[in-house]
Amino acid sequence: MELTGTVEYEPVSVKAVLAEMKDTAELLIDLSYSAVLLRSDDVAAEVLELEAKMDVLQMRARMSLLMACRSTDDAETLAPVLSMVGAAEKISDAAGDIAKIVLEDIGLPDSMRAALPEAVETLVRATVTPESRLAGQTLGDLNLETDTGVRALAIRRQGNWLLNPDRETRLEAADVVLFRGPEDGVSEVYADATGETYEPPEPPAGGDEDLERAVDSIILMKDMGELAVDLAYGAVLFDSKAVAEEVVELEAEVDALQSRFEAWTLRAAADVDDPVSLRGLVHLARSTEVISDAALEMSEGVLRGLSTHPVVAEAVRESDEILVRATVADDSEFAGTTIGDAAVKTATGMRIIAVRRGASESDRTGRSGGDWVVSPGPATPLRAGDVLLAKGTRSGAERFTALAEATDEPA
Repeated sequence: MELTGTVEYEPVSVKAVLAEMKDTAELLIDLSYSAVLLRSDDVAAEVLELEAKMDVLQMRARMSLLMACRSTDDAETLAPVLSMVGAAEKISDAAGDIAKIVLEDIGLPDSMRAALPEAVETLVRATVTPESRLAGQTLGDLNLETDTGVRALAIRRQGNWLLNPDRETRLEAADVVLFRGPEDGVSEVYADATGETYEPPEPPAGGDEDLERAVDSIILMKDMGELAVDLAYGAVLFDSKAVAEEVVELEAEVDALQSRFEAWTLRAAADVDDPVSLRGLVHLARSTEVISDAALEMSEGVLRGLSTHPVVAEAVRESDEILVRATVADDSEFAGTTIGDAAVKTATGMRIIAVRRGASESDRTGRSGGDWVVSPGPATPLRAGDVLLAKGTRSGAERFTALAEATDEPA
């Protein structure tokens, strides 16, 4: 990537920069994998734009931290903050490397697209035309998510990014919008925004069994890496060593999956016509491991008993998407149902990213509960005593906590 422009020290809020870095890093992970799975040069190009933005953010954060460090006590308290900055930068670089798999036509098997329905919803980049019915309307007025299931992930306007736009965000002509949702809904919204027809990729035929196993490993590594990042932010926010230890477990599982991936890829290489076509898989696995390693780096301060600096916790709270942890009460509407039946996303706008089973009666004095359920789906049961980690808007978090813990709902 060409590096241009000068970055000079500005007296900016470290909290604000860290919050923006968190939102940017999460969006980078999302878009980079989508670019690969959808074979989209457009989405990959947006990843590199965001990576360049992250480079500037991390330099400003480092400058501000250096200016704030005046003693050994400052160094001890700010060291975990510096780790957060470094980890976000590693995630950004890994996402950029994933995007380059698409932009530089590094080999990828068709099996990657075969995994698409299970791995990611359709994502498109659409430029709003002046004639579009979307131009001049707020997302709340358009009600896209309710009507079509499509959500605006981010908007690039005159070179600036609006991450996680809300109901009050107004779309303007020439906005570049990243839309995600079911294919039918995306087709409709894309046509409304651009006046053109969306052409979905053709589904590929099945392939070699070892290759399909390798691809399945990549998809699972992706899910675990994303969850590890979310849990790492949760560990910092809640200053929870137990949650940080789950990041350690996930990182170790990603390492184990990579070993299996390497074995299946080497076996598959003997059966494919062009083994070079598997290079992209190798690049993708390496970058995915970097993301899980970065999550571990974020958690390191908590694991080593260093108190979370208040500026980091506040940055996580003030980011566009926040994390909340709640325990399902005996009289909660969630108890005894499933995520789908409880309509958690519809009712609260929050997405449950992990469920930790409540401890049994004989285990109350042991660890804080059973295993985490990674990336739970609609059929995942919810039980009294379960610890839920969810991600979404601040207003949604309040309602989610009220429903889970059976407290009085916020006005």
